[in-house]
Amino acid sequence: MLKSTTMRDLRQQIGREEFDYPALISSLSGYANPRDKVTRLLRRGDIIRVKKGLYVFGEALRRRPFSREVLANLIYGPSFISLDSALSFHGMIPERVDTVTSVTTKRPKAFITPVGSFIYRRTPRAYFHLGMDRVEGGDVAFLIAVPERALADKIRDDRGHALRNESDVARYLFDDLRIDREAFARLDSGFLATIAAAAGSRKIAICVHLLRRVKGEA
Repeated sequence: MLKSTTMRDLRQQIGREEFDYPALISSLSGYANPRDKVTRLLRRGDIIRVKKGLYVFGEALRRRPFSREVLANLIYGPSFISLDSALSFHGMIPERVDTVTSVTTKRPKAFITPVGSFIYRRTPRAYFHLGMDRVEGGDVAFLIAVPERALADKIRDDRGHALRNESDVARYLFDDLRIDREAFARLDSGFLATIAAAAGSRKIAICVHLLRRVKGEA
């Protein structure tokens, strides 16, 4: 009975599935040794340590699936989801992406955790916030790139393709990435041009020219 009461109280005090160490310790403040209690919760699988100071509830206590997008924002920051993960989120590529990809102003880093892999690519601080959006739903909220920024980050980050002209970019987008053509045509060419200028990227600028031609603006 003590265990069930404790777990009920814990869930009542921590409403989210993703939570940090201060929230956890605060919820266990009635214990003489809350740190020992945290150790027992981890050992039983009632909570799972994603990284130091960041947790999710175990399956038995979970009220909803935890959000990997929320975790991506919390694991390493400042950051927001972009590249393949954002392209998949916006329905621009057909594949479901297992590794969550983000951009950050800090050095690149990768985290392999009990709940998945998270990769962070470095982006210039000067245009870090350009094209960053906040998505909210229920008690979940996270930062993610708009489609134009996600595509620009992917093009800029990919060092394996020489994109010298529109034909190169078209093959890369539609053959290699399998970008949805209709979704591509709906992108804002003006905003993508703004990103290209801020990033100082010729590859993104070529993509802008292609987009304008597809949209009939060129």
